[in-house]
Amino acid sequence: MDELDLTAAESKATYEEIKAYVLEYTGLKVSRLYIAQVKQKYGIIERENYNKPESENTRQPKCPPEKEAAITDALKYLGMI
Repeated sequence: MDELDLTAAESKATYEEIKAYVLEYTGLKVSRLYIAQVKQKYGIIERENYNKPESENTRQPKCPPEKEAAITDALKYLGMI
């Protein structure tokens, strides 16, 4: 295998790397929930969430458009989309 080849695990950024990129380049603080929502929108979620709420009516905050755009830019920069 060539030294420049990336494995699948190396090509994926962690939530902390995404948060750091968004904070550095936009000044916005984003939560893991918002990152997960954007990743799900683009079909990047690898596994199912095991921390599900007991009731079906539980509301989750939705990612604001400016933060969604910043997270999308970070995912593009990090090569995930």
